[in-house]
Amino acid sequence: MTHDVTNQVPPLTGHDVAADPALLEGLAREGADWAVGELRQLGLLAGSARAQEWGRLANEHPPVLRTHDRYGHRIDEVEFHPAWHELMSVAVENGLHAAPWTSARPGAHVARAAKFHVWSQVEAGHGCPISMTYAAVAALRHSPALRAEWEPLLASRTYDFGLRPPLDKRGVLAGMAMTEKQGGSDVRANTTRAEPLADGTFALTGHKWFNSAPMCDAFLVLAQAPGGLSCFLLPRVLPDGTRNAMRLMRLKDKLGNRSNASAEVEYEGAVAHLVGEEGRGVRTIIEMVNMTRLDCVIGSAAGMRYGLTQALHHARHRRVFGRELADQPLMRAVLADLALESEAATALMTRLAGATDRAVRGDAGEGLFRRSALAAAKYWICKRAPVHAAEALECLGGNGYVEESQMPRLFRESPLNGVWEGSGNVAALDLMRVMAREPEAVDAFFAEVALAGDRRVADASERLLKRLASAGEADARRVAEEMTLVLQASLLVRHAPAAVSDAFCASRLSGDWGRAFGTLPAGLDLEAVIERAGRPGV
Repeated sequence: MTHDVTNQVPPLTGHDVAADPALLEGLAREGADWAVGELRQLGLLAGSARAQEWGRLANEHPPVLRTHDRYGHRIDEVEFHPAWHELMSVAVENGLHAAPWTSARPGAHVARAAKFHVWSQVEAGHGCPISMTYAAVAALRHSPALRAEWEPLLASRTYDFGLRPPLDKRGVLAGMAMTEKQGGSDVRANTTRAEPLADGTFALTGHKWFNSAPMCDAFLVLAQAPGGLSCFLLPRVLPDGTRNAMRLMRLKDKLGNRSNASAEVEYEGAVAHLVGEEGRGVRTIIEMVNMTRLDCVIGSAAGMRYGLTQALHHARHRRVFGRELADQPLMRAVLADLALESEAATALMTRLAGATDRAVRGDAGEGLFRRSALAAAKYWICKRAPVHAAEALECLGGNGYVEESQMPRLFRESPLNGVWEGSGNVAALDLMRVMAREPEAVDAFFAEVALAGDRRVADASERLLKRLASAGEADARRVAEEMTLVLQASLLVRHAPAAVSDAFCASRLSGDWGRAFGTLPAGLDLEAVIERAGRPGV
């Protein structure tokens, strides 16, 4: 032994991941305070060494594609480490998937969003099939017969993994396949064909360049039917127990999201059911896309909270130059700025979840607000996640660059939500289209912002309105950014402590400040901002 080990940060385990003031207050504000007990219980599991080990193992042992069995039969199985199934079981049992759709309780979608936020901090990859299962129900509601068959199974709180006839299982999961090699986001360029069969089903022939979560029981797929581009439900296993003609060609070798499988697939006359009207596939599947976009915002907000938590824990336990790292002026400014970004993302996430819950239950006004606010938030929150992850990693110094810290995994995961369900340009242009086609959605957005009753927010809102008066496609990113910042500022003024809202408005709405984290204007109560974030593990 050549030396004593000192000044190393203890593991952050045994804490409650749900002990997040911004999250808990948002849960209550959006009508789901009845779920606090369940959320805190899940938070304690998320903070346990056992759950953290599941997350590590699921990424250390990524899924493997088995195309054939030992006898040469085509099986197209995806094999996972047992840790993946542990993560999935917890997610399904806690209703992070489609459970809210079968609940009459107001706030069910908000409770689900809060749980998704907490459990995603353990491991983000398994959130993909969970999210798509949640979103699939919205699309299936275009076809009452399919909904009646599939919704109870999609909403079941039983994780029943394995390839068997889906309607014979205790619970099922759904994936999605839209993009093709030649089109990408331009799904109208899809060439997969759907030929009608005598029994009312269709035979799909073609390919998909990205099939998300190919181990699921069924998929929403876009294909060209005689009546135009249409949406279909394609099961993996047919009612007689035979495999549908969906061939897994290979799994994608991805930057992050390593625990989750994504595949290239080919269909050779695969049997599928029409969802919604023939020729209106985009309009049908957009219901699923909007729900997964909400989860992109939630997932990015969860990543920010995880990064902040790790940075705070490290800075409060590491001593440099005779005092805690958290007490160093520059580090204090960085931590406060990271905390601001995290709280603003969480406040917006819970507001959007609340709007979703009320829109699903028939509130047209909330639906209008959601249509504009969600598109803007999808763009900006997902854009901020990678830079936030990079800064949080840097707070740990060289230790943060080492895999054992789990910060590299966070960093690799952070760009995903910006790409998934439409890259930044797609999301920003979608926002411009919403505003052009539905001026009432713009009115709903600015009515929400005005609730702050704050001069700083009002001035920023006026500047934004002037920009909108002449904005074209080339301005779409700037518009999405400014809309999100103004909405976040309004929410924080109304719901966060003054130290938080003052710092956010001063650094995001106006003034002379730097663009890097940690360059906040002088005169702000940074200590109060940091204390607001809590003391996990202390």
